[in-house]
Amino acid sequence: MVNLKIDGKSVAVPEGSTILEAARQAGVNIPTLCYLKDVNEISACRVCCVEVAGSEKLVPSCSTPAVEGMEVFTHTTRVLQARVTNVSLILSQHNSTCTACTRSGNCALQSLASDITYTPAYEVSPRKMDWDTHYPLIRDNSRCINCMRCVSVCEKIQTMRVWDVSGTGARTHVGVREGLDLMDTNCTLCGQCITHCPVGALYSRDDAVKLVRRLGNRHDKVFICQVAPAVRTAWGEDLGLSPEQATVGRMAAALRAIGFDYVFDTDFSADLTIMEEGSEFLERLSHKEDYPWPMFTSCCPGWLRFIKTEFPELVPNLSTAKSPQQMFGATAKSYFAEKIGRDPEDIVCVSFMPCTAKKYECAVEAVNDAATRDVDMVLTTRELAKMLRNFRINVAELPEEDFDDPLGESTGAGVIFGTTGGVMEAALRSAYYLATGSNPDPDAFHAVRGMEGIKAATFDIEGTKVRTAVANGLGNARKLVEAIKAGKAEYDFVEIMACPTGCSGGGGQPIRDGQELGERRGSILRRLDVEKPIRFSHDNPSIQKLYSEYLEKPLSHRAHKLLHTDVSQWSLK
Repeated sequence: MVNLKIDGKSVAVPEGSTILEAARQAGVNIPTLCYLKDVNEISACRVCCVEVAGSEKLVPSCSTPAVEGMEVFTHTTRVLQARVTNVSLILSQHNSTCTACTRSGNCALQSLASDITYTPAYEVSPRKMDWDTHYPLIRDNSRCINCMRCVSVCEKIQTMRVWDVSGTGARTHVGVREGLDLMDTNCTLCGQCITHCPVGALYSRDDAVKLVRRLGNRHDKVFICQVAPAVRTAWGEDLGLSPEQATVGRMAAALRAIGFDYVFDTDFSADLTIMEEGSEFLERLSHKEDYPWPMFTSCCPGWLRFIKTEFPELVPNLSTAKSPQQMFGATAKSYFAEKIGRDPEDIVCVSFMPCTAKKYECAVEAVNDAATRDVDMVLTTRELAKMLRNFRINVAELPEEDFDDPLGESTGAGVIFGTTGGVMEAALRSAYYLATGSNPDPDAFHAVRGMEGIKAATFDIEGTKVRTAVANGLGNARKLVEAIKAGKAEYDFVEIMACPTGCSGGGGQPIRDGQELGERRGSILRRLDVEKPIRFSHDNPSIQKLYSEYLEKPLSHRAHKLLHTDVSQWSLK
């Protein structure tokens, strides 16, 4: 242990700790901007500088080791003046029209600037924005503060290296590596750069305004929406709702208050995905020599973009099952359209997703049924909160309401799709039933749970050993796929989610600077699974009715036409 004093407070920390870590342990608040523990510790912003007794220069607390006997001062005149100067310099190249910013009210720089007393001392000359605002991911250079968080997250966590720094001095700026257009890179649109940018220089395309206009100009259209599993764990965060207030029932009521005619649950189509994907896995397993192995899940569009750019030779290993989002849209515009006696063209299908890549997925021509697009529009969890604020809906006072039928009934297996390992566990529950005719213990496959980057487990299904692996975050996905390619690991069934912790930590979820909330949100989904009266996808009465009335059986001709896709035909642009 190392003993030191910070603002007169004695504190002991493990050797190797930084001054910043010691200060936080002592309850002393040192402001930071570029710092992300274990990801971005480059001392770029200099906002965290402190004074150390006996040192002539101020030192960055985020990267300076704590030393035995050190005495640190965090609020001396020198420190405060330096902090004001550094923030002023940052603001001199920053577009400060905060009212138009997606991060207004939730911006690290805005908060920091409001906490210090300063008079702008430098001429403000932000860089110009030069970006296609129709693309799902947008970069506004006029807001960038060169903290390089996006560079570090993309390189160290996701291993994609999309962003880079170029120029020197005042010309230093962050942009796409090698000056490429983003569409010409291997970007997966996972959105992790968005959720880790402290100032809103990166954000997802805002489709909320477009939706509001369409709702206000209905032209006799039927507006339906679906809500992804992970959205229910986070939709109230940006609204200041407590977990007790932000219930699923209140969320459904809020969506009807916006103007949707029907509010459905993507958990329903997650159960449908399990029926198709689980049946496909058993079909491949019974004709093992006819297929490449392992079979990869296909629910995550960020992962699909990753494998198409980084390991295109493994695309045939992907399940052909569409994602729950696309399966829902296809079912809504066929089966449900017939139920209500409307033409598929009359239905406007909107998704609320924890994901930025879903905006890309719904627009891929090859994923959609030839008659019409499965899903017309995708909004993130952040955009949902924005819409509810825009409509001035007092959500906390709304009575709870149920999802609509028949696409609103779901199981515990469907709800865990939003956390890492959930797709695998749900699939194994139903694969066991489809192979044996009886249900296993719903918790029999708990070995695939947890937030580890890579998990592996082997299960026995009717005498057949099924080797499984689960990875979350693209850096872990890369390690796993490379091990498979090198012959160092062999599996039968592999689940990959592009975002760390899975969809609960997705790029479209609410942002809390410096906090990773995916694990906490995932635990909520696990609790909801246990609380569900039905925990197996194949036991969902609405799924059973869909097959008996319309699809006939999993992998039928109609099911294959509506619910499956050939990812090799997907365009990345």
